[in-house]
Amino acid sequence: MAQTYAQMDAIAMLKADHRKVEELFEKFERASGKATKQKLAEEICLELKVHTAIEEEIFYPACRGKIEDDLVDEAYVEHDAAKLLINEIEAGGPDEEFYDAKVKVLSEMIEHHVEEEEKRSEGMFSQARAAGLDMDELADQMRARKRTAMEEFQAGRPAETRTMTGDDVESAKVDQSSSEGVSQR
Repeated sequence: MAQTYAQMDAIAMLKADHRKVEELFEKFERASGKATKQKLAEEICLELKVHTAIEEEIFYPACRGKIEDDLVDEAYVEHDAAKLLINEIEAGGPDEEFYDAKVKVLSEMIEHHVEEEEKRSEGMFSQARAAGLDMDELADQMRARKRTAMEEFQAGRPAETRTMTGDDVESAKVDQSSSEGVSQR
């Protein structure tokens, strides 16, 4: 019997999000109508914005200093590259040139990112488990933030980058106290 989202630990939650988005990308690939493609692309973008928020505000800060810092840094940059495409996709529509290509490239970027997080021994998730992080406590925080993030992003909040030129790079190194403030917006 499959676990419900409420029973999952942090890593199981993140993996469930990964599977959901992979499924949405597959549906987009098979879709033919413009309205269907746009609906799927919008759902993909929403799911990814919420997912990146819970990783960046809760999971990655918990990993900082406990797993390879390079993995955490790369994850933030990969998220930001994806967010640039997410914002482009959301600002456009299926009639625009490159719309399908942007969704396809986003899919490929996410596929690479997921591989990096889920690698068996050297991946972020296995390193976080080995470091002894409290995955149940993190899951509780992530579930609470996921609800508020879903509301924020459904209301039209764009994805915001943390590591790109002009951004405050130090904000990528979010600590628990600042992530608590974010969830109270």
